[in-house]
Amino acid sequence: MQTLDLRKLLKPYFSAPAEPVLLNVPKFNYLMIDGIGDPNTTPVYQTAVQALYSLAYTLKFSIKKTEGVDYPVMALEGLWWADDMESFVKGERNNWRWTMMILQPELVTPDRLAGACREVERKKPGVPVDEVRLEEFYEGQSAQMMHNGPYAAEGPNIARLHDFIAQNNLQRRGKHHEIYLSDPNRTAPEKMRTILRQPVA
Repeated sequence: MQTLDLRKLLKPYFSAPAEPVLLNVPKFNYLMIDGIGDPNTTPVYQTAVQALYSLAYTLKFSIKKTEGVDYPVMALEGLWWADDMESFVKGERNNWRWTMMILQPELVTPDRLAGACREVERKKPGVPVDEVRLEEFYEGQSAQMMHNGPYAAEGPNIARLHDFIAQNNLQRRGKHHEIYLSDPNRTAPEKMRTILRQPVA
């Protein structure tokens, strides 16, 4: 059995200091699903995340069985924005748009995803796997930092990240990106770890 240690190989992109830093993020393949609304209250968000994890684990076990390669399911990530960015800044979550995603190894192909979708549809009817896509995502130069604590307390650190970008004579581009290193169902809010990332130009 071959082990593909994605967490170790990609550590520079899935770890961050408490102070903002710049880094160049390469292209990665992701399972992605889109939605709109407050992630804390809309059922669509919960079923979207369920679809991602169901497919990610189905792909992992299928590749382990057929290719003899084992790898970890990576952290949940989210891109966040709003048609009116003032709604995003003000925390008007019902207007938030999001793309939730999980990074995949190159072994995951569209054909493998199609097979995983059929399997999940058979085992878990009603999970919206038909809305999940496999897509290459490239961010390039970005600023990122670690946020320690509950999601609701991210505001000051997001402001620090934006200030750091401006102080380096850079501009924000793309979407606000979060990488969730902690399971909120198993981790106390004050111990949560979330990477905050913002592509820059």
